[in-house]
Amino acid sequence: MKNLIKEVGRKVNCLIWSLFSTGVVLILLAILIVWTDFMLRIVFGLIVLVVAFMFIYGGYKAWSIKKELEKYFKL
Repeated sequence: MKNLIKEVGRKVNCLIWSLFSTGVVLILLAILIVWTDFMLRIVFGLIVLVVAFMFIYGGYKAWSIKKELEKYFKL
């Protein structure tokens, strides 16, 4: 049981760091929005990419946690 909790905790920590770094990138992009129209287009494109990456990474982490639970409970 300790191994499962340790593995799930490690994966959740990775997800937390990913969300934190995504938030930092979004804050930096928000600062860049105030410049020009060209920068605004680039920033919106990058925001879409960052959000897409966040969803893909979150889905991957949820899938890996599911696999660990299945392995532990032998489902």
